[in-house]
Amino acid sequence: MSATDIDTLTDKDIETLSEQGLTLPLTYHTLKHYLPHRYPFMLVDKITACKPGECITGIKNVTINEEFFNGHFPDEPIMPGVLMVEAMAQVSGVLGFISAGLTAEDGYLYLFAGVDKVRFKRRVIPGDQLIIRAKAVMQRHGIYKFDCTVHVEDELAASAQVMIARQEQQQ
Repeated sequence: MSATDIDTLTDKDIETLSEQGLTLPLTYHTLKHYLPHRYPFMLVDKITACKPGECITGIKNVTINEEFFNGHFPDEPIMPGVLMVEAMAQVSGVLGFISAGLTAEDGYLYLFAGVDKVRFKRRVIPGDQLIIRAKAVMQRHGIYKFDCTVHVEDELAASAQVMIARQEQQQ
C-alpha cells in the first residue's frame, strides 16, 4: 500500500469516522481522548488520514523547544530514534482505538508490546515535520501488529514493525 493509498480516503472511510463523531484532521483536543500521553511525551500533533481497521497517517512537528534536544545533542540537535519508534506506536494506538470504536475513556489502553525490523535512515532535526504512517498487518486476541514508517517530506527517516496490546486500565 503506497502513501497515496493510505492518505486517500473513500466515502466509506469518512462515513465510518463520522459515525464515531470524528472529522479529520484530528488535533490535540481529540487525540487526548485516545492517548494517555501529554506534553512532553505526546508525540503526535494531528491525524490527517485514517481508514479504520487498515491504516493511519499522523503528523509530528519537530521544534527546537522539544525537551529532548537539551541533552540529545545540544550542539547538533538530533531527535532520538527511540522517540520516532514511540511516535509510530502512538499513531498505531490511535488506529487501534478508532478501529475498535473505543477511546481511552472506555477503560482501555494500548500498550507497546514489541518492535521488530527497526531501521533509521535519516537524521531528524528541529524544523522537520514527521509524516508517520501505520498499516495494520495482524490482529489476534487484542494484539495488533503494524508496518510503520516515518518520512520527512518524501525521504524515509525510519521504519519498524510495531506491536501493541489492548488492555483494560487498572482502577
